[in-house]
Amino acid sequence: MRTTVAIIGAGPAGLFLSHLLHLHGVDSVVLERRDRDYCERRQRAGVVEHGVAEALRESGLGRRMDREGFRHDGIELRFDGRGHRIDFPDLTGRHVMIWAQTEIVKDLIARRLADGGQILFEAEATAVEGVESERPRVRFASPEGDEDVLECDYVVACDGFHGIGRTSLPEEVVSTYDKVYPFAWLGILADVPPSCDELIYARHERGFALHSMRSETVSRLYLQVPAETDTAAWSDDRIWSELAARFELADGAWKLGTGPITDKSITPMRSFVTEPMRHGRLFLAGDAAHIVPPTGAKGLNLAMRDVMLLAEGLRRRYAEGDTAGLDAYSDTALRRVWRAEHFSYWMTSLMHTDPAATPFDNRMQRSYLEHIAACRPAAAQLAENYTGLPEV
Repeated sequence: MRTTVAIIGAGPAGLFLSHLLHLHGVDSVVLERRDRDYCERRQRAGVVEHGVAEALRESGLGRRMDREGFRHDGIELRFDGRGHRIDFPDLTGRHVMIWAQTEIVKDLIARRLADGGQILFEAEATAVEGVESERPRVRFASPEGDEDVLECDYVVACDGFHGIGRTSLPEEVVSTYDKVYPFAWLGILADVPPSCDELIYARHERGFALHSMRSETVSRLYLQVPAETDTAAWSDDRIWSELAARFELADGAWKLGTGPITDKSITPMRSFVTEPMRHGRLFLAGDAAHIVPPTGAKGLNLAMRDVMLLAEGLRRRYAEGDTAGLDAYSDTALRRVWRAEHFSYWMTSLMHTDPAATPFDNRMQRSYLEHIAACRPAAAQLAENYTGLPEV
């Protein structure tokens, strides 16, 4: 097989890149080891930055998001039994959208297939070869179990932390930076209308909690738990009781709605960066290059920003013969990546209870939360990073 750009991974990053390249007249093939149903059901992020939401709209993919998603103009920080709202438009002039990654993927798959795009499901990439040549290739196992080869001009790996893309970079050119946190998130989906209009980030002495939503009838909630937690140890009653305790306000003015829990999962907390994000004609994007703890809502958005950069670089390469954008990709992307890494680390450290924390550490957390609640510039810094910095 032959194409211009071989894309490994049919997550939102790989699919969005394929869609943007199509709009620029550049052909691509997407290889995905899972089947379509799995891709469209996989639960992931739900917060879309202002700039990423605009990019979806501009590329013709925003209609259902605007009709069925939620525009959020702020978040609530809850601590010491009090709530404080961070007003995004007032502080930054921007907002975010609550629109599940699963829905973005559904729209992208439908649009790529309608446009005649090639997405090969159940096609697992097994090797990336020749990336230092002008004709790299990806070996993959077809759904029938046969080996095939996809030849191309460029390879973009959007295949996640455990994919083949990152491990295809020569060890001698790669540097990695890693931090593993001593806690995880127990996440649930529940058939109950959201108990709030915007996300609640709660710091409690028993651990962090987050209240989010997926629709007008489905809530998405998280609890900080020890890193080695098994979901089997948490009954539905225990989950609801713990969530209620961590979200409780001192004046009793807010009540958590409960309902049937339809899904439970554990999300490890990790920060990770690979440098560089390009070697020869192989480019890394999204989780293949970087991981952030989900507290800052940056994982999906960083991945989408990566491929927006790549799409423009590839457009210039084929429309103008200019490779400057591709040559600068890694350095440009990493500036945003490290800003997001810091923000995600900061939010995680601010809102979670560290099992090794001293009383001094806990007082420092509370002091900074009080500072954000009382100081407009401090609140604005949080809002600017959360809604997405336009340029980094």
